[in-house]
Amino acid sequence: MLRSTGARLATGVLVLATVLVGTGSSPAVDAPSRPAAAPPVPAADSEDTVDDSCDTRTSLPPRTDPNGETIKRIRAAGTLVVGIDQNSYNWGYRDPLTGRIQGFDIDLARAIAASILGDPNKITLKAVPTARRIEAVRNREVDMIVRTMTITCERLREVAFSTPYFNVSQSLVVPVSTQVATVAEGVANKRVCAADNSSSETELTSGQHRLAELRIVENQLDCLVLMQLGQIDATLADTVLAYAQVAQDPMVKIAGERIVPAAMGVAMNKQSPDLVAWVNKVIADYRSGGGWESAYRTWLASSMGADSSPYRP
Repeated sequence: MLRSTGARLATGVLVLATVLVGTGSSPAVDAPSRPAAAPPVPAADSEDTVDDSCDTRTSLPPRTDPNGETIKRIRAAGTLVVGIDQNSYNWGYRDPLTGRIQGFDIDLARAIAASILGDPNKITLKAVPTARRIEAVRNREVDMIVRTMTITCERLREVAFSTPYFNVSQSLVVPVSTQVATVAEGVANKRVCAADNSSSETELTSGQHRLAELRIVENQLDCLVLMQLGQIDATLADTVLAYAQVAQDPMVKIAGERIVPAAMGVAMNKQSPDLVAWVNKVIADYRSGGGWESAYRTWLASSMGADSSPYRP
């Protein structure tokens, strides 16, 4: 199997990293450079393999403590710094007409900001590449990551997670002309793409699949561009991101079964238990108060189906 790392691609959705103040403004930005020889980090896409060695669905009890050290620091700063994606359609992406970052994850991030600071616009959205999410949390470059990030035992050794806010799996994206019945069939002896340091990459290199070539890119959206250019045959990605690619391009489809069920959570620093507990309270209220369902209808129902029950944790 050949393995190659693709360079960043120019796409219709801007694949840029930037810091945005949550007022809806969109200042000019520079394209970031990828860190050279970055140290290995745990798999950091929103998919994951099953691991029974820990409980990935249990977090700290929900609690809002205004005297917590992290909460006091965020309130003193006057803004919540959230690591997000701006290239995942319907989850975290820049509207080309308004320049505003929006999507399901962004709505949740703003709900957290509103709870802590009393204003959903007191938020700084910082685009963080897939492979740098854990590093950004550990280095306190961000207060949290809300970016289609799956809770895994490996990641729990590095960062803390909230309770789950979305059930996920992995799916295969192929051109509409491709006829395959299973994921295994869809990747066998094919040129397959996955995001760098993602669990999709881990799955594809697990020894269960024999590929002609594994193409690694910085962001999963780059896989869609490579497919449009005819340079790959299939993409393995989180199911929610696979649906996002299909929503963007009618010439691709999801093929085969969903594999590797898991759940997404908000990632935070292990030294911030007060923030973890606070976010868990926000998520509980978000689900029970209708915010979760409203965000699903707004961003996901048109592509993932009106029945949201398979995705509610």
